Amino acid sequence: MPERALRHTRSPLEPAPLRGLYAVTPDGLPEAALLAQAEAALAGGAAVMQLRDKSSDAARRLRLAQALAALCRRHGALFIVNDDLQLALAVGADGVHLGADDGDPRAARQALPPGSVVGVSCYADFARARVAVAAGADYVAFGAVFASPTKPQAPRASLDLLARTRAELGVPACAIGGITLANAGEVIAAGADLLAVVSEVFSPASSFSSAPTSAASSATSAIRARAAAFQRLFEENRA
Repeated sequence: MPERALRHTRSPLEPAPLRGLYAVTPDGLPEAALLAQAEAALAGGAAVMQLRDKSSDAARRLRLAQALAALCRRHGALFIVNDDLQLALAVGADGVHLGADDGDPRAARQALPPGSVVGVSCYADFARARVAVAAGADYVAFGAVFASPTKPQAPRASLDLLARTRAELGVPACAIGGITLANAGEVIAAGADLLAVVSEVFSPASSFSSAPTSAASSATSAIRARAAAFQRLFEENRA
């Protein structure tokens, strides 16, 4: 599959592929804990980091976006902002991810600098994916592919959608929902270029809040190891 040239996080001689672990930040973590965990995931090799923050605290969202953008640049990963095009533009993010009610992919494509990434949630709807790609989406996401603790009511998406995306649309397919190290290989083999993961990578706030330094260090080490394990699965299941 041809890879699109992407922006500033990597050398122009080594464009970042839309392939690998796509770490999505969880709700409920204090800022310091979230950034420590995100850095651990990036150190483990996460290819993409998405800020997903549904809070109404605009100042917090800006601080996190600025810090995560810097971390992603340092680790050669892509930084994507969920739902918020203006925030993505403000911090020089690599792109934006849009859900069903988060705006028009074509408008996002026009607003973002050349080479930026636009991703679109398509749930279990291939027709939506076709429309998104026609509007300029760089990748489309399907899910939940398994029962998800993050979105337990999400409709299930067939793994067949992943291979169909490759064959018919020619853009990377992202799988989300209930993905673990135990089932990730199956999803990659089915055609996923990206695995969007929350709870299987990040640790709950209790692992960091009021924890001794040694416990927090152990938690970040575990996050780094899980991220590295996901990346190894992509190496073992080359497209």
